[in-house]
Amino acid sequence: MTVPVADPAGAWDPPPLDEVHALLAPLDSPWWIAGGWAIELAVGRPVRPHNDVDVLMLHRDHPAIQAVLPDWEWWAAAPPGTLRPWLPGELLPQHVHDIWCRPTSDHPWSFQFMLDNADGDHWVSRRDPRIRRPIADIGRTTDDNLPYLVPEIQLFYKSKAPRPKDELDFQAALPILTPAQRAWLDEALRTAG
Repeated sequence: MTVPVADPAGAWDPPPLDEVHALLAPLDSPWWIAGGWAIELAVGRPVRPHNDVDVLMLHRDHPAIQAVLPDWEWWAAAPPGTLRPWLPGELLPQHVHDIWCRPTSDHPWSFQFMLDNADGDHWVSRRDPRIRRPIADIGRTTDDNLPYLVPEIQLFYKSKAPRPKDELDFQAALPILTPAQRAWLDEALRTAG
């Protein structure tokens, strides 16, 4: 069974970030808060309202999520634009980059996992495999150890088809980027064309 991603049953009610952190704390694999929340955590202040919570993890680690939240309902966002159940123990193919989850079928969606590639100890961009970085360098943590994606990588992903909220994130993050972060973002944008 598949359903369109734009299904009206697709309402979101994301938990606060501290609750996401508590739910995912048992996960042995690396993960990072991503999307607009990652930008907000990087700049240290509210930037805009958020309708969802995105969590980035490596595609190779995705089976571990079901073990951490075994009673939750899981759906794979399978291109082009449909959701299908993600069965317990199923290994998702490389072309699936998003997983939606919620505690039960009558609950709105809670958060979304975005899956990125890896090659050994390096993160590999799914937009362009030439864009790589050591996994140890793609995240930071808040004072209370909440991991989040570094802003230059998040801005790189947001640059593909920017929406008004992405422009707000860019305007908020640009002043806090170091020269090295700006140089990385410039090079990644040139490489991806």
